Amino acid sequence: MSINGKMYNFLFDSGSPTVISHAIYNELNLTKKYKRSVKDSNENTQQQIFTELPEMIVDQIVFKNIGAIVLDFDSAELSCLKIDGIIGANQMAKLFWRISYTENLLEATEDLSVFNLKDYSTVIPFEPQLQSTPIVKTRLFDKDIDFTFDTGFSGRFEMAEKKFDPKNVKTKIETFGTRSTGAFGAAKAVAGTIFRADLLNLGNGIFRNELISTSTSDRLGNEFLIDFSFIFDWKNNKIYMKRIKTNPLKLESFGFTYRFIDKKPVVAFLFQQGNFPLKIGDSIISINDIMLDNLDHDSACYYFINRIEKDQKTITIKIKRDGKVLDFKMERKQYLD
Repeated sequence: MSINGKMYNFLFDSGSPTVISHAIYNELNLTKKYKRSVKDSNENTQQQIFTELPEMIVDQIVFKNIGAIVLDFDSAELSCLKIDGIIGANQMAKLFWRISYTENLLEATEDLSVFNLKDYSTVIPFEPQLQSTPIVKTRLFDKDIDFTFDTGFSGRFEMAEKKFDPKNVKTKIETFGTRSTGAFGAAKAVAGTIFRADLLNLGNGIFRNELISTSTSDRLGNEFLIDFSFIFDWKNNKIYMKRIKTNPLKLESFGFTYRFIDKKPVVAFLFQQGNFPLKIGDSIISINDIMLDNLDHDSACYYFINRIEKDQKTITIKIKRDGKVLDFKMERKQYLD
């Protein structure tokens, strides 16, 4: 997109309001409207500046006088995305949008009839929050679940742990740690569960055997949305969805994930299972003999985005724990069959 004649990279995030970097704020000498506490997707809170961006051009669309939060994009893993801002729900709500990850395509129009809704058989009503973020409703374990429809979330479904009822689940995986990073850093390490929901209703859509993780909040994200083309309609507060492919609903994992802390990978999340070799806080020296313990910023970002283990069935991993160096061979397993 273009701001004041200069090109920038923005994230398209329906779970967020519009955000700009401190660099843009300072370059344009924008005015601080006010300052208040802002909560990110992981319930972390910080004081942030609110401002108004006079103009932003996305392809041929000109947006005027956009309310925006000013944020530091140079912190932790967020800097690896190399973005200058976020197109948020308050800005999206001015138009109708069609999104298709398969086509790498965003389309926007002022006229909904431009989009042919004939094949968009799933219709999900939503309630917009103050900043227009769409909230879609369902019910699980006799509790109301308000999912944030979040194109900035890479996972599938998450629900608050306090709403989870293990008595209604046949098989599950107990977990501990943190997998997600928000605008103000990683979520706190917590105990959680991954399970299959026999039935999940969203609008008139019925989804069976869905994989759901428990967390601190309720949201659905891109691992689910990638199978669909979908249209945002803030005029009628509806999302129209058309399935374009069906990926197998498998839970395959090595049983752990890791974060980069000070450019070093550290085990941050585990499936809790007997005799599992890794522990939270283990410092990873190497995976498949690729050294990871002495990386510069660019290399740490490369391996943060391009995980060595992503397409592997087995890995060798060398870690450091309590001053000792330990070697393990690990296999990717399938869970919750």
